[in-house]
Amino acid sequence: MEHEGGNRTVEPREGGPTRHPSYEGVWRFTAAAVDVSVPQARHAVRDLLVRQGVPLHDEIMDGLLLIVSELVTNAVRHAALLSPEIAVEVAIGPEWIRVSVEDNHPYRPKALEADWGQTGGRGLLLVREIAQEAGGTCDVEHTASGGKIIWAALPLAPMAPGPGAVPHEPVVTSPRTDPSAP
Repeated sequence: MEHEGGNRTVEPREGGPTRHPSYEGVWRFTAAAVDVSVPQARHAVRDLLVRQGVPLHDEIMDGLLLIVSELVTNAVRHAALLSPEIAVEVAIGPEWIRVSVEDNHPYRPKALEADWGQTGGRGLLLVREIAQEAGGTCDVEHTASGGKIIWAALPLAPMAPGPGAVPHEPVVTSPRTDPSAP
């Protein structure tokens, strides 16, 4: 898998430049749309998070890695014909993490209703459920080139248990560092 990424410095509203925590940044991995890319992507994301020292709770890490596996599996199974290469992007903020998988296939899938009689077709439903249970969100977006990006954003820490716990939508609109990028 090829990758690029790093940390960035931004200007705060008052004062001089502030360095984000060392784990913040955006990383992108590309891989062939083949079965072996599923475990490779999962391991690459896990290794990145460990290397960057992301303060991620175990249950969020497990859910996130399952999401990566599901999204890459979907891209390999359903988009490989039109998209021989896929991209996995990891964007980490101070309180959230977002993973996305991009391919060049134009079909925009929707999370299917659970039909427990079928042996497949529940990957996006599972991604949505994991994200919501963690207090995060997921969506599908079109790319300027006619493909799609399927993403999930999760908080770094799990939601507080209890009846008052309300899932919150992370303020994450794009995994890109350049807001003008498609």
